[in-house]
Amino acid sequence: MTTTARSAPDRLLAVLAAFDHGHPALSLTDISRRAGLTLTTAHRLVGALTAWGALERDADGFYHVGLRLWELAALAPRGLALRQIALPYLEDLYESTHENVQLAVRDGAEVVYIEWLSGRSAVGVHIRVGARWPLHATGVGLALLAHEAPGFQEDYCAGPLAAFTPYTLTDPARLRRSLAEVRRTGVAVSSRQVTDDALSVAAPVRGAAGLVAAAVSVVVPQADAEVPALVPAVRLAARGISRALGWRPERTDRAV
Repeated sequence: MTTTARSAPDRLLAVLAAFDHGHPALSLTDISRRAGLTLTTAHRLVGALTAWGALERDADGFYHVGLRLWELAALAPRGLALRQIALPYLEDLYESTHENVQLAVRDGAEVVYIEWLSGRSAVGVHIRVGARWPLHATGVGLALLAHEAPGFQEDYCAGPLAAFTPYTLTDPARLRRSLAEVRRTGVAVSSRQVTDDALSVAAPVRGAAGLVAAAVSVVVPQADAEVPALVPAVRLAARGISRALGWRPERTDRAV
């Protein structure tokens, strides 16, 4: 698509989309190239975004995402607001396990991590706040996918399903069975799906209406994982966050 065929909002969003975790600092030329804009157009839009506070320019001339966007993000009910409500329960889960603790929400076919607590000796994971992974490849993703509408699940299971290790769930039939098991037990166990040394136990978090709004998990070394000991702690954290969000099982369990 040429620059002239794109609307003004599309061009502004293209400038912001040029930034990601792999490219947190960009020159004007970088932004122009990554956004698919002429240098003149990029200069004008970057200037407007910088004046508003969406972007900031450092002493070396590189641009970064500005604090104004952080202020807006704080208003997102599935972002910082949810994180603030959940954080005390995540900290309790961390104190009881001293392992990686994560909170995530679904965005389309991906899971987005909005909080992550890590211990010094915890297993290494490829996770950071804002990171995205396919739903089928993580514990939190399985917990979220298992409670989506049947049509969405079927479309997702139809693939393609990316593989990250030899153990990643890429067979649609196996994935469907795993989702059924999550619904039956109330927890998702994901072993060696993204790395071959980690196992996660996840549970869904419900909002006031009883619908699943997020998922919480703990990630431990696969070699010495004691799943039965982790399940109660993860369930307790998920239930605590759900109640803090207004969920009352006595009123909603029959409706979900």
